[in-house]
Amino acid sequence: MTVAQFLQQWLKDYAATHVRPMTLEGYDSIIRVHLVPAFGSAPLAKLTPAPNQSLYASMLERGLSATRVERVHRCLRQALHHGVKWGLVVRNVADAVSPPRPKHKEMETLTPSEAARLLDAIRGTVIESWVGLSLYTGLRRSEVAGLKWADVDLAGGSLSVTRTLQRVTGKGLLTQPPKTARSKRKVALSAQAVALLKRHRAAQLERRLQAGPTWEDGDWLFSDETGRPLRPDTMSHQFAKLALSLGLATARLHDLRHTHASLMLSQKVHPKIVSERLGHSTISMTLDRYSHVLPGLQEAAAQAFDEVLATSARVQVH
Repeated sequence: MTVAQFLQQWLKDYAATHVRPMTLEGYDSIIRVHLVPAFGSAPLAKLTPAPNQSLYASMLERGLSATRVERVHRCLRQALHHGVKWGLVVRNVADAVSPPRPKHKEMETLTPSEAARLLDAIRGTVIESWVGLSLYTGLRRSEVAGLKWADVDLAGGSLSVTRTLQRVTGKGLLTQPPKTARSKRKVALSAQAVALLKRHRAAQLERRLQAGPTWEDGDWLFSDETGRPLRPDTMSHQFAKLALSLGLATARLHDLRHTHASLMLSQKVHPKIVSERLGHSTISMTLDRYSHVLPGLQEAAAQAFDEVLATSARVQVH
C-alpha cells in the first residue's frame, strides 16, 4: 500500500464519517495539494520522518505560512495515528517531525468608537441586520447565517443557536449542528439588538411581498431577495467592502466576534458569561483567547478590593 492509497482510505473510512464537512474538505485539499505530490508514491510501511521534514521546509521556501505547514502536519499526524491503530504501520513517523511554530498574530478588535462608527455606517442598509447582530451577539459567521425566525424570541429578548450554515465545495450550502455541545446555546439580546431585528423583519416582509410567488419560504432570518439563505462567503465579502470604506482595511467579519467579547470583558462582565455567549467549550478558552483584556480587569479588581476595605473602615469609625 502506498502513502497515497492509505490517505485516500483514511479519508473514506474515517474522516468522511467523523469530521465536519468543512474539515473534510480541508483534509482532502491538503492531501491532494501537498502530501500526495511529496511522497504519495512511497510505500506506506517505508515512510520515514525525513520526507516530512523536507516537505515542511519546501513549503516555507515557497512562501507558505507556518500556520499552513502546521495544518498539513496535523492532517498527516492524525491520519498516521489511525494507520497505527489499524495495524498498517508500526509507528507514527509524524511524531518525530518538528513543524515550524506559527507566529502569534495579534487579535483584531474594533475600538468602541470604531464599533459605533460601523453601526452608524450600516444604518438603513441591506447589511445592517446581520452585521449589527454579529456585533451585538458575538456569534460565528456560520451561526448567524444558520439562524431562522423560529430561533428568535423578540418578546423574550433572546435567540437560540441550533444550527450552522456553511458552503462545502461540490455540495453547496449545508446545515450542520453547532460546533460543540456548548455552541448550542441561548443568547440574550440587548434592546438595541431587538430593535434592529424588528426593523429587519419589517424590511424582509416588504421584500417578500415584492418577490411574490418567487419567494422561497425557508424561514431564514437573513436571506436574499428571493428568500434563500445568505451565503457565508458573500457575507464576508460584503463586510470586507464595508470595512475598507471605513478605513478598517484589515478588519474581518469574524473580528466582530472578538470585538463583542473584548468590549464585554472591558466592562467587567464575568468571563463565564462571556464564554457562555460565545459558545466556547471551556471558560479557559475564553480566558486564554482574550488575555489581552485581563490586565486591566486585574487592576480594577485590586482597586475594588481597596475600596471595600476603605468603606468598611469608615463604617466602623462612624
